[in-house]
Amino acid sequence: LGENGEKMSKSRGTVVNPDDVVNEVGADTFRTYEMFLGAFDQSTPWSQQGLKGCYKFIEKVWNLQNIMTDEEGYSSELEKSMHKTIKKVGEDFERMKFNTAIATMMSFLNEVTKKGSITKGEYKTFITLLNPVAPHMTEELWEILGGEGLLSLTAWPKYDEEKTVDDEIEIVVQINGKIRDKMSVAADLDRAGLESVAMESSRIKELTEGKSIVKVIAVPGKLVNIVVK
Repeated sequence: LGENGEKMSKSRGTVVNPDDVVNEVGADTFRTYEMFLGAFDQSTPWSQQGLKGCYKFIEKVWNLQNIMTDEEGYSSELEKSMHKTIKKVGEDFERMKFNTAIATMMSFLNEVTKKGSITKGEYKTFITLLNPVAPHMTEELWEILGGEGLLSLTAWPKYDEEKTVDDEIEIVVQINGKIRDKMSVAADLDRAGLESVAMESSRIKELTEGKSIVKVIAVPGKLVNIVVK
């Protein structure tokens, strides 16, 4: 659809010429934006702002060279995220969910930016995942990083299932149904353990002081609700 939400039409002058877009931002950005635009089987309005966002994403991937270290493996800080990204992107591509696959890669890039560095191994894996989306730039990066042959013919990265599972999760603690605190707990904590951890929170102790606790409802992996009167 055009930016006005209506079907693109030559007579209305709302058609986007792919050649113009490629001349402006390059084929990789155009390709990335088309795949990121929305669900593959749904109509979605064109957005110049969205196109610019994809251009910035591609540019950031290219500039990762400036913060790359020589390590071939994954860093301890990004290892879990790397394995999760490999799994999610691969599964999304299989289901033709290109937009969510790209969103996952954007999220990983944000983590790298926050950390301030990326290992050579992480960079190679990342551009392998991105290759079906932005083939031209990633092939060039592959050559720069010393990769052998064509990146498009390189084996898809493998992930370790155990490293895609979170050790900790965030749960909310409610008092009479209203959120009063949030905390990180072990992902496999049972009801009794969850209840105990929640009741030890200084914030919760403060809010329940002098009140009668009627019951505590603990839902593993989600929340604890403390009923008081």
